[in-house]
Amino acid sequence: MVYENALQHLQTADPILARVIAQVGACRLRPDRRQSPFAALVEAVVHQQLTGKAAQTILGRVKAIHAQKPFPGPEDLLGTSEADLRAAGLSRAKAAALKDISAKTLDGVVPSARTLARLDDDEIVERLTTLRGVGRWTVEMLLIFKLGRLDVLPVNDYGVRKGFAVTYRKRALPTPAALLAHGERWRPYRSVASWYLWRALDLERKPKEK
Repeated sequence: MVYENALQHLQTADPILARVIAQVGACRLRPDRRQSPFAALVEAVVHQQLTGKAAQTILGRVKAIHAQKPFPGPEDLLGTSEADLRAAGLSRAKAAALKDISAKTLDGVVPSARTLARLDDDEIVERLTTLRGVGRWTVEMLLIFKLGRLDVLPVNDYGVRKGFAVTYRKRALPTPAALLAHGERWRPYRSVASWYLWRALDLERKPKEK
């Protein structure tokens, strides 16, 4: 079991979260380390403030502009006109963000996967949040779902906050500071705890059995 140590720690440190773990079962968080940092950031920006289906449709149109490749490279996106990116469904701000990510990938600000693997979480956040359209949340999603970092707690993520409120039976969403304080007991597996809070929200949304 990949997350055996994490689950043992979380169940011991937090009996309430342990109930969610018991309901959900094994952690199915499987980071996709094959994707380049550039491609991961492009996808993350396209997905911002959109449903998954809408984002995938737009991303498909962007990729179709350079259909000869599985995924366009930074040179490809830099050479694509804003009009074509806008026609694919991107907002002006997202089109500009993709151009900036492309330029800074070529400049070395966005490192290779090998270089990224050698940096700690804070260094990655500091470096990548200099990119247009890339905030802390976007980098945290990359850390969890692409790099497989185990100790990331996205305190501004709505799903994590809502999942916390459901799990601990709070009427209001926790403040980021309150969530950060509570999360100290989850170290060094806060990414895994976050995954279970997302699943707690999924459980809450399921229709109740009669």
